[in-house]
Order: sequence, then C-alpha cells, then structure tokens
Amino acid sequence: MMSSLTAAWNRAYAVMGRVSMYRLVVLALAALAVIAVILSFFGVLAPQPLELVASYVVLAVACAATDALAGRLLGKAWRWESSLITVLILLFVLRPTLEPLGLVGLAIAGIVASASKYLLAWQGRHIFNPAAFGAAFLTVLSVWLPDLGSAAWWVGSPFLAGPVILLGLVVLARTEKVRVIAVFLVVAVAAAFVRTSVQFQQADLAFDAGDVFVKLLFSSPFLFLGAFMLSEPLTLPSRRWQQFTVAALVGVLAGWPIDLGEITLGQERALLVGNLLAFAFALRTALRLTFVQRIVLTPSVRELAFRASGRFRFAPGQYLELEVPHAHADARGTRREFSIVSAPEELPEVRIALREGSQSTYKKALARVEPGQKLPVTGVWGDFVLPARPSAPVLMVAAGIGVTPFVSQLRHLRLSGEDRDVVFVYVASDADELAFREDLEAAGIPVVVFTRTEPRGLPPHWRWAKGVRLDAEGLVQVVPDISARHAYISGPPGLIADLAPALEKARSITTDAFSGY
Repeated sequence: MMSSLTAAWNRAYAVMGRVSMYRLVVLALAALAVIAVILSFFGVLAPQPLELVASYVVLAVACAATDALAGRLLGKAWRWESSLITVLILLFVLRPTLEPLGLVGLAIAGIVASASKYLLAWQGRHIFNPAAFGAAFLTVLSVWLPDLGSAAWWVGSPFLAGPVILLGLVVLARTEKVRVIAVFLVVAVAAAFVRTSVQFQQADLAFDAGDVFVKLLFSSPFLFLGAFMLSEPLTLPSRRWQQFTVAALVGVLAGWPIDLGEITLGQERALLVGNLLAFAFALRTALRLTFVQRIVLTPSVRELAFRASGRFRFAPGQYLELEVPHAHADARGTRREFSIVSAPEELPEVRIALREGSQSTYKKALARVEPGQKLPVTGVWGDFVLPARPSAPVLMVAAGIGVTPFVSQLRHLRLSGEDRDVVFVYVASDADELAFREDLEAAGIPVVVFTRTEPRGLPPHWRWAKGVRLDAEGLVQVVPDISARHAYISGPPGLIADLAPALEKARSITTDAFSGY
C-alpha cells in the first residue's frame, strides 16, 4: 500500500516539476478562489459573491497597471503570473467589498504591493512579500481612514481549511518547504494557544483546550499565511536553519501579536518582520561577480568563470542567483539560479555551468556578456551539502547538468585533503556530454556511467552500465550497498521519481531542486 502511494506521489512530483513555480502557485490560488466563490453562494464565508468579483477586478487592474508601468520605466517585461499571485493573495487577506471607499482602499493596497517589488528591492530581489506589504500599508492607513478597509484574513475559515491544506501542500512540496512551514504552524498555534489560555484565565472563563486548538488551526489565517506567503523562496534565507529561525519568529509574532497601540505585529506584519530577518541573513552573500571567460566543456555545456569582489562565502553544493540586466526581458525575467561549480578553496574565482540551447532572453544576454563586465549575485542558497561526518558513505547521482553541485563538492574534497567514501552515478544523453570528466577522474572515486553510447578510454575505477536500465532496480544493481549510503541526487524531477523506490533504501535522501520562482 505504502509503495503504491509513494509511486503515485513520485509521478505527481514529476508532473509538478514540469510546471514553473509561478504557474503552479497561480493555479493553486486560482483554484482556491473558485472554491471560495462557490462557497460564498451558500453564505458560509464572510464575503458575498459580488464582493469577491468586484474586489478581484479592482485588485487586478491596480496590480497589473503598476507592474506594467514599472516594467516600462525599468525596461523589464511584465510578469503577469507575478501580478496575479499578488492579486489573489490580497483577495484572501483584505476585506472584499462593494463600497466605493473600500474599493479605493483595495486599489491602494494593490498599487503599494506591486510597487514594493521595485522600490523596496536589493540586488534585483524584493525584500518584503509584496502582498504582505500592501496589506500592512492599508491596515496602518485605516487607523486614520477606516472606511478604506484593512486586512481581514477571511481566508481563515473552517470551510476553506481543507482546500488550503491540500493546495498548500502541492506548493510546499514543489518548493521543498514542508518542514519549514510545519515549524511555523507548530510555533504559531502553540503561541496562540498559550495566549488564549491566559486570556480565558484573566476573564475567569471556562477553557476547552480541544475546541480552542481546533479553532486556532482550522479557523485562523495560519494555514494560508504559511503555505502561500511565508513559503515564498524570494524572501527566505539560504540555509535551512535560517529558514527555521525565520519561521519560528513569524510563528511567535503571528500567534502572540505584540500590541503597538492601534495595530499589532500580527499576521502580515509578522511576516514583514520575518522578511527583515531573512534580508539580514542574505546581506552577507549579495555581491557582484566580474566575468572572466567562457570554457567549452561539451557540445552543449559551457563553464563560466568569474572573479568575486568582496567577501563571498558558500558551502560546496550550494547555488547562486545571477542577474543579467537586459532590456525587454521575457516572462522568466533577468535572474537564474546556477549551482556553483568551483570550490571555496578556489576563491576569489567562482565558476558556474549551463546548458546551451534555450532561446530565452536571459541566456542570449548572458552569451553577450564580455570579460570585465560585472553582474550582481542576489544571494547564495541551498542545503545540498555533504554529511557533517566525513566517515558517512555517500552516493551521488547526477543527470546532465545536474553534475555541477557534485563537482564543487569533489573539488573541495580534493583541495582540502578530506577523504570520503563516495560512489558516483553519472547519467548523460551521450558519451560526448560527460561534462567535468577530468574533475571526476581526479577525485579517484568509483563512477558508473549511463549513456546511450559507450565512452572511450574510461579510467580503471569507471565502468559503463551497458544494458542496465536506469530505474530503481538498475540503481540497486550498480550500487548494491545503497542501504549503507547517504544518497544525493541532482537532476530532473522525472528521474528522481523513477529512482525513488531505490533511494528510499538509502540512509537518507537529499535532492537538488530549484523551485523556479
């Protein structure tokens, strides 16, 4: 039973991997909006159907117009998916209305939210969650102009709890943030539970712990705040422990809001405080790289060498986000994530690699970058790092360009003199596409190669998996001691899904997944 459920989940994950992160969030929020409209006809939600429709139209116009204007002024393409995400989140957070002044308030929140992506940004990356900033701005403004409305968080309804959980899990699984948001929920519910208990005792009222717990979990904004707002990768720090720290801080403030007079540091304001902490973590890794040269590795893979200026720190296996400013960028924007190929010991030299073939405006602009040109790095992220214990046996599985984080790790082991028990499985479309072969040979580790054609001149510790199908059974065949190893896999979601039954036998599994935001 468990194996069939695992297989079904792996297939679903592979399908999700083919959908961009923006598109997946849009679909999830749109589905939730449709459910909310249907439920509103039955009178079980606070907003009425016409209020939802009118509020959506006003928010859509305000956000789209602001994003379009900013894009024209800054020479950036309008990312309609980003606008729509902001619109839909604000629709669930603010109070839908048909009142003229209330609609004006919604428009103000939409304009401020979209503008914050450009005005409150660092190295091309917005500091605050846009929807949270827009909602907080309107809430503060409503202290003096109450008719404009404020944050209402009507999405915290028991009738929407089920859809929020299911759709939120889809998003969190895609971004690999399930554990981070679980920490937030535990802390937020616990803090709110204690706060409610204290309030009941002070008022000398009967306290039903079970009833309070259920209401706090299913009738509060916590589920939506965590799944669709706190989970935004752009406003989270790089390392998992930093993300847990931010999640705990937001949980405490959301569960036990600090009173600031007319307003509190709760909900979206709590998230903004968490965004500031995340920004403080990210400040250490934001810098510029000076382009040095391009190196042809295979017919389709190029290595790019840069020189870092300033204090640049990273762990082998992490990735950076590189911005290439250019006019008339397509919908994917001016930033991309690349695993760092070089080792920390090679600093100030920093290297990345990419596969050519895409006709995106980003890769065209990157191909035009000349030596000496400086490009901003908005940050370094990732927990795709080797076990802290050097004696732990490791299995590395790389598919295509997914070899890059492993190259950094193997270079680090060689340059630092650290000895580890490593088995490497390398999957490529053809023998000519085995990039970084010299680095793998220098590592002196056993390598199993899966290619359509047989590679020539393989070292003694390499072997070609001739006739072995790359699936769970095939992986166990070429790595019979997989149960004793910590497995690391870097590749497309489809491959991860195919190998999952075998990887589950390993002592642990770590995947290298970029969310695509």
